[in-house]
Amino acid sequence: MALEIYKEKYRSKVGEVVLGATKEQGGTRSHTITVGGEAALPFLHFEGEIKNRPVVALEIWDMAPEDWNPCFQKYYGDVYNDPAAWAKKCVDEYGADLVLLRLKSADPDLKDSSPEDCAATLKKVLEAVGVPLIVLGCGKAEKDNLLYPVIAEAGAGENLLLGVAEQDNYKAITSACMAHKHNIIAQSPIDINICKQLNILIAEMSTALVDRIVIDPTIAALGYGIEYSYSIMERARNGALQGDKMLAMPMIGNVGHEVWRTKEANIPAEEEPGWGEQEERGYLWEATTAVAYLQAGMDILVMRHPEAVKLVKQNIDELMQDNSY
Repeated sequence: MALEIYKEKYRSKVGEVVLGATKEQGGTRSHTITVGGEAALPFLHFEGEIKNRPVVALEIWDMAPEDWNPCFQKYYGDVYNDPAAWAKKCVDEYGADLVLLRLKSADPDLKDSSPEDCAATLKKVLEAVGVPLIVLGCGKAEKDNLLYPVIAEAGAGENLLLGVAEQDNYKAITSACMAHKHNIIAQSPIDINICKQLNILIAEMSTALVDRIVIDPTIAALGYGIEYSYSIMERARNGALQGDKMLAMPMIGNVGHEVWRTKEANIPAEEEPGWGEQEERGYLWEATTAVAYLQAGMDILVMRHPEAVKLVKQNIDELMQDNSY
């Protein structure tokens, strides 16, 4: 007697977002990357099409990071002060699908770089690599609101992914993305209702941006609330597959940023001998966090450690094999 596998039926699918633009499309990227488009829960190929594979971005700063673990020095130390060379190394040597440029130097408490200086850095990075770019501000809302219009104009035609829009601060970045046709990261504080409401607010400003939104649900590292973050992502993905258009967007998560703030990733082996060697422990913590979020439906993983990237990309290769019944 043949075994019949029960298959869930879904009413809808996740929308697709195209990142980057080639010369023919008005940009300078060597290729574009499309994320989203899932018609089933993560990697259940037998229930629906998993159209586009998840992608990995490596994070770079426009200044040397003072608070990164010393283990990163041997990978990026020679390029910390040259964002263009740093981006190129991430792509050419470490296999990044995307590069995330964080304009940290614009922080008024650090270098307070001008929007024009940040735009010049963006142009250098664009010249150095051909992959699509994600660009984030410094994290200070008042300064970021000054950055967004200048950065969006400097990257006009490149179809950047700009972030972040938040419920209390979304108008400046939304206007910049509208004016120069970029994609937008909508960030909500681990709250499904705020996530949906923010997408509605952005859509009210421009219906054209609905197909350009990437959700950042705000994630936690392994051991620091990953279960709650995972459950929010699950709810968003189930909502999308059941036809909720305001949740039917691809998702992004700053895995590296969260993991490398934890004591488990940073404490030296001398202080906790039973925890094992620090660097290996750290990148395994990052890889484990990342692969968990793959199972929750994350489409763009923003990472830091090259060894963690290797492990995660191998896992993605395995998960994308269609072993449909």
